[in-house]
Amino acid sequence: MFSLFRLPILLLIAFVMGVAYERGQQQVLCEQSGGQWVRAGYCVE
Repeated sequence: MFSLFRLPILLLIAFVMGVAYERGQQQVLCEQSGGQWVRAGYCVE
């Protein structure tokens, strides 16, 4: 029974970590291309 509650929580944590990782990669690519990563989460060149 506990696993039914644990599974969605673990999936949510994995999803949030994946989003954070992807945003970090986009920030690195933005800085390498000469852009500036703004607080709203997008690249301004």
